[in-house]
Amino acid sequence: MRIVMMATGDIAIPSFHALLSSGELVGLITQPDRPVGRHQTLTPPRIKVCAMEAGLPVYQPERMRDAEAVEQLRSWEPDIVVVMAYGQILSQEVIDVPRVACINAHASLLPRHRGAACIQAAIEAGDDETGVTIMHVVKKLDAGDIICSRSLSLRGTETAESLHDDLAALAPEALTDAIYQLRSGTSDPMEQDENLMTYAPKLLRQHGLIDWHQPALQVARKIRAYHSWPGTYTTYPSVKSGSDKTLKIFPPVDFYSNYKKPVDAEPGMVLEAGADGMLISCGGPRGGAVRIMTMQPPGARKMNAESFFAGHKIIPGTILGLPAEQE
Repeated sequence: MRIVMMATGDIAIPSFHALLSSGELVGLITQPDRPVGRHQTLTPPRIKVCAMEAGLPVYQPERMRDAEAVEQLRSWEPDIVVVMAYGQILSQEVIDVPRVACINAHASLLPRHRGAACIQAAIEAGDDETGVTIMHVVKKLDAGDIICSRSLSLRGTETAESLHDDLAALAPEALTDAIYQLRSGTSDPMEQDENLMTYAPKLLRQHGLIDWHQPALQVARKIRAYHSWPGTYTTYPSVKSGSDKTLKIFPPVDFYSNYKKPVDAEPGMVLEAGADGMLISCGGPRGGAVRIMTMQPPGARKMNAESFFAGHKIIPGTILGLPAEQE
């Protein structure tokens, strides 16, 4: 089998190495180098670096649907094209190039959580399990027939960052199984049940704003789900400047669904503030509260609660965040 991989995200690196070790990988297609960081340094995808170190041909089209890009793919004469976290929608012309199949490795148990933010969605929804699905690529997003999958139980403590790494490590096993089925002719793809489909669209930085009107459990899940992208944050009134400032929030976070709050506590109210963390009132029908222990004010490093309160004043009774009608 001649295999071409189309991938950009780091989650694809273990699968890339698995395909490389098989001796069947003939080329990598990845996104162009992009400016990164404060100084906008032109930086290649890490998977490109892996390919170059292995002496594997690399192609980086700006648009995979362009005729030149399609011809480059054809010139490699692939039997199978493996797509994983590539970052471009493929045209039918590209999908039809490989002799056997164009397949995609997706970081969820399809049809649940189609879309770019599938890892975050599994945590935020409180799923008991997630996994990796290998499917045929079709023009409709993540809707192709399923070849195989591998599942992973969730403990309720994962962050998107840690779950990303766990799923990256799981993917090669599923991918190897799918390629074996395609090679041996034993594949029996299963159609996805559209009635079970959920969608997890791409997340933007503004999606990380905490809504303290949500129950404590949901707030805690969001803080874990959005670490480290897009991150979570709230606002707090600054005594010095007289205006609100942004406070980034990081895991770990404790939640208390049935916390007995003062009768006047409203969502976003600081109930305790000190070296043990900041306890914040949440909303929802059962109330509750969360305790955050790690935070980052504007222009400063990430710090624990003790360091934060040594230089910043947020007292019990302070209301964090924007009113719900302004969010």
